[in-house]
Amino acid sequence: MLTGLDHLVVTVTDISRAVDFYTRVLGLEARYQEAARVDLILGDMALRLHQTDTASNPKASTPTPGSIDLCVRSVLPLEEVQTHLETLKIPIEEGPVPRRGVQGPIISLYLRDPDGNLIEICRPDR
Repeated sequence: MLTGLDHLVVTVTDISRAVDFYTRVLGLEARYQEAARVDLILGDMALRLHQTDTASNPKASTPTPGSIDLCVRSVLPLEEVQTHLETLKIPIEEGPVPRRGVQGPIISLYLRDPDGNLIEICRPDR
């Protein structure tokens, strides 16, 4: 019946700050829908940013910045990702560490976006 995700809403306190982080730090493309809603393209889906005071409806019962724990796959080796993050002075919370992904063993780095959402960046462990 279902085939995958179209978009996942991430509630943020400041759209501009979030767009800067996700485009500059993670390399996602921003597509503006309106001032309080932006899509960040991630493969064939999007992270949809909603600002906390958005009037968009329907929405989650308790939209809360910092409540997402998201794992994304990297096309780059994690060593390159780690160097990129260090160059931008983005703290790595943990990693690289072995984990288990949907399709098997992965190696992951963990960091946080400006609202405290946990971002795990992974690569297959082969």
